[in-house]
Amino acid sequence: MYKIAVIPGDGTGPEVVAEGLKVLKAASEKFNFKFETKAFDFGGERYLKTGKTLEDADIEELKKYSAIYLGAIGHPDVKPGILETGILLKLRFALDQYINLRPVRLYDERFCPVKDKLPKDVDFVVVRENSEGLYKGMGEFKDKGTKDEVALQISYNTRIGVERCIRYAFDYCRARNKRKTLALCGKTNVLTYAWDLWERTFNEVAKEYTDIKTEYAHVDATTMWFVKNPEWFDVIVTDNMFGDIITDLGAMIQGGMGIAAGGNINPKGVSMFEPIGGSAPKYTGKNVINPLAAICAVSMMLAQLGEAKAAESVENSVIKVVRENLKTLGAGKMGYSTEEVGDLVARSL
Repeated sequence: MYKIAVIPGDGTGPEVVAEGLKVLKAASEKFNFKFETKAFDFGGERYLKTGKTLEDADIEELKKYSAIYLGAIGHPDVKPGILETGILLKLRFALDQYINLRPVRLYDERFCPVKDKLPKDVDFVVVRENSEGLYKGMGEFKDKGTKDEVALQISYNTRIGVERCIRYAFDYCRARNKRKTLALCGKTNVLTYAWDLWERTFNEVAKEYTDIKTEYAHVDATTMWFVKNPEWFDVIVTDNMFGDIITDLGAMIQGGMGIAAGGNINPKGVSMFEPIGGSAPKYTGKNVINPLAAICAVSMMLAQLGEAKAAESVENSVIKVVRENLKTLGAGKMGYSTEEVGDLVARSL
């Protein structure tokens, strides 16, 4: 019995979550596992009514669950940064979800904006450190509001934090068992303190994984090669900020935000899974948003829970629907409603 904490969130979040849960139910019946859910109202509406984002008691309750399934966070009436910091980042840090896992896989060449790229060319995974770096929120203002103002934003990296992320990436690359190549993406020529630590740790850990080929690329070069030669990549490991940026580019070459899912992973604790696109408030209630990213997040959640066959079946069903049914992956242009796409995937398991 898996206990799933569901945070539908804002905008179209509840709509895509409903389709993900529909597919999860179908998978549980086919693969003979049980689950129960409890919904939590964390998000913009709750904040506007109560002034609260996420409290310590909420965190303690969420620790009791097998996994967290998130729709989207982001409300047009709430100042940017409040919900992201008070809910998303607080969840990641408090639950020690120190890995952000982003598969980048093209399901149908029709939806790749890069010329002449096939599904075999776009199939890699980004392992992003998820609890340190610039997102730690450390810094200060000096002489704020004056002509001499200085704003300091600190990239905080620890040996423990960097090493556990790199080890996870090596282990993931080995288990993935494809090209068995792990690339470190950084900026060693300019960010000489943080990336000296990253590079030294990467090279030291690599000595324990002699079956894995290692590479290094500056982040700016990585963005070029994502577009020019995505087939070069197998698994990439990087820090919080660079990972945030390159995974959005990865989403575009795999077909867009409508198909991109991610996991916030604590390998020994509670992990959280979500579509990586935003809440898309302009589409709220119209039954036109693409739910496939949220359904792919269900596949990732099942894999993390140990239901490998169910996870594979869900992803294969998504691939089938993308290739055989959908006109595009964009909201309102798929040829089917949000609910109909969920039905198609559930029936295709």
